[in-house]
Amino acid sequence: MAFFQPYQGTELLFDEQPTKFNQPVLLLKHAPLLEKLGLSHVDDIALAALLSGQQPLGEIKPASLAYSGHQFGQFNPLLGDGRAHLIGGVKLEDGTQYDLHLKGSGATRFSRGGDGFCALGPAVREFIMSQAMAALGVPTTECLSVVTTGHRVYRQTEVPGAVVCRVAKSHIRIGTLQYLATQENQAGLWQLLQQLGVQLFDGLAVRSERDVLELFREVCEQLVDLAVEWMRVGFIHGVMNTDNILLSGETIDYGPCAMMEKFDFNAVYSSIDRQGRYAFGNQPNIMNWNCARLAESLLVLWQDEQQGIAALSQILTEFSESFNRKYKDMWAAKLGIDEWHDADDVLLADLLKLMTEHSLDFTNTFAALTNTLLGNPNRTLQIPSELDSWQQRWQQRRASDDVATHLMSQANPILIPRNALVEAEIEQFNQSGSSESLDDWLLALNSPYEYKDYPEMWMKASTPAHYKTFCGT
Repeated sequence: MAFFQPYQGTELLFDEQPTKFNQPVLLLKHAPLLEKLGLSHVDDIALAALLSGQQPLGEIKPASLAYSGHQFGQFNPLLGDGRAHLIGGVKLEDGTQYDLHLKGSGATRFSRGGDGFCALGPAVREFIMSQAMAALGVPTTECLSVVTTGHRVYRQTEVPGAVVCRVAKSHIRIGTLQYLATQENQAGLWQLLQQLGVQLFDGLAVRSERDVLELFREVCEQLVDLAVEWMRVGFIHGVMNTDNILLSGETIDYGPCAMMEKFDFNAVYSSIDRQGRYAFGNQPNIMNWNCARLAESLLVLWQDEQQGIAALSQILTEFSESFNRKYKDMWAAKLGIDEWHDADDVLLADLLKLMTEHSLDFTNTFAALTNTLLGNPNRTLQIPSELDSWQQRWQQRRASDDVATHLMSQANPILIPRNALVEAEIEQFNQSGSSESLDDWLLALNSPYEYKDYPEMWMKASTPAHYKTFCGT
């Protein structure tokens, strides 16, 4: 294990010092991740200093990253880390690399008048959601720690402040390449792509236009996988701007996110998504749109622009084809069908129509079907009576018991981080600075495919009708 400064020479790094906090205290830590990164031997006091930016990671200088971004479709040429600091990278013995990135560590040159801080609530949300998403099998950044700062943060009210340390394979976003392209910085683009080829794509050497196409194809395929996984578990990101889409294919930004409970392709929870641009069912199309913006940024590397447009457009076509194929595979697994036929489109459409009309819980409906095949290890789950007629058709169509059980028990979680429970945990931490229930719930969330009896409140759809989520800035 060795520490290093990521993205050197790319003109993306701007030296910035985190804010000095008088009372940093380690509130939450992800012990297995600390061990993986070789930091488990560090005591809590030293961790609090390191993971709030009070002490540097070896000789590495903290820095903030520059990037651009399309925010709700509108391009902003300069965004950047307005409340975040990259404190370094970690390279493990097997060659795997990770970035360590603080959020809420203070204002930078990119803050645009903001205070640069993070409230405790959004920090707790990220700690819970990132662990739950990882356990669900969704590619994600991970929250290594939450450190309280002793400062008060002013949002709607005065609340405790905190710093999150986020771990990712890379914090390079589509918006990062947009920034370099906007700057017409071809040298910086080439250098960054060469580093990403090594860091993310098995040492891919990026020296030619053909290599750029290969990297673009790999990125698109990873983002297809990410969108499919979001849909599989009912996750709504809430703010799929190009500055919130990582080239590593990991989920980032757990601010306005939510888990869909009552099934609805038009479900929106983000308070700032007033037009439903990032609704649950729109996420695949938006991911494709974002990849098109990435293609525009890469195009500046081509000597023959028309040739570049043709080559990049072909890969964007492959995005749609790949998504449609993997999307059907996802539904097939959730329904225990080993080979999808055209007639299955009708079976699925009828199910989703019934779920929408009767406001059925997305997770519990598929979990109930799975639970039945497993012999009802969970005594609470019941297949909704509204599906009686449809269920007979499904029984005739699905694969054999063994095959269907294998597929469905891996595709359909029984537990998700339900919105009301996340909010209840946040409220406990805001009120008392701790929670007596989080450890038990997180332990269960880390095994979301283990079918057994659980407290009813962990499984019940209880999100208020007008529930809204916020970015926390």
